[in-house]
Amino acid sequence: MKEEQSFTIKQTAEQTGITEDTIRYYEKIALLPRAERKDNGHRIYRQEDVNKIRMIACLKKTGMPLDEMRPFLSVSADTDPGEYLELMELLKSHRKHIVQQIASLQQIVDFIDRKLEGERFRRHCSDEIQAVSPVEMSFFSRSAGVGKSRTTVR
Repeated sequence: MKEEQSFTIKQTAEQTGITEDTIRYYEKIALLPRAERKDNGHRIYRQEDVNKIRMIACLKKTGMPLDEMRPFLSVSADTDPGEYLELMELLKSHRKHIVQQIASLQQIVDFIDRKLEGERFRRHCSDEIQAVSPVEMSFFSRSAGVGKSRTTVR
């Protein structure tokens, strides 16, 4: 019988694009099961673990909070989705939320494009673009502040 391949935490991080610290954190909060250990105490990951970390990375890219991922991670990769109707409903709801975010962001991009093309600000811009609050609108109207605000995403 062929022995299952195992990976170090460094190899797992390289394969998944998730940092070693983040993998340890996911274990700490029990999003991932505790890794097996070699005699020297180093973590050992199997292909199943790598696949689970990739799933977390995918779900994270969609903006899903870590706690909401837990039910998806408890299901085997080869399971028929039809057997988990509740999870399918959660995923549909999450998808709907993402589609709404995309539409909102597209409105903002359209607004910015019009301003870059030289369109004057209208008195009722917020009526035109409902996804942007008056506070957000004021951000775009201050030419001196454009490009100075930076947000760091971890």
